[in-house]
Amino acid sequence: MLSLFRRRRLPADRRPPLGPEERIVAWATAAGDEVVVLTNHGIWLPGVQARLGWHEIHKATWSGRQLALVASREVLSASDYAVMEDEPATVHTLLEPGDVPAQVRSRVTKSIAYTQHHPVSGGGVWVVARRVPGVDGLRWTVRYDSGVDRGSEEVRSATADLVEYGRSSVESGPP
Repeated sequence: MLSLFRRRRLPADRRPPLGPEERIVAWATAAGDEVVVLTNHGIWLPGVQARLGWHEIHKATWSGRQLALVASREVLSASDYAVMEDEPATVHTLLEPGDVPAQVRSRVTKSIAYTQHHPVSGGGVWVVARRVPGVDGLRWTVRYDSGVDRGSEEVRSATADLVEYGRSSVESGPP
């Protein structure tokens, strides 16, 4: 009877090189005899040598047996925020998904402390603050709509003001 409640263990030879304070929270077998491993810091994907942090995932969707992830990468750094762009989506077929879809959803959602879309010249900008596991404070990022000239002085100035507005609203908290 006890075996019904025993947690599946990740085989030792499939365990990724975890960082300090990092622990496995869920894992799933994937197509091609691979594994997807979730930790409190992020997700280890098949064929990738580094962990993708929860704060680096822009979008995650689950459809039956497929986990699709859109990661973001930093393309420009300002003094108090980073400009992000999306990487191409990756899709992973999970043969035994277990708790992986729920954990991905929960952890990506929990990493977001603030998100707001604002109009700027030529379109709009998303201002986002994310929690980074193991790091104090928030990481502020922006993502421009296509067609926005992020190099224009007007857009850069507006973006800095919008990030400051977001920061002050998070620090002051609800009224």
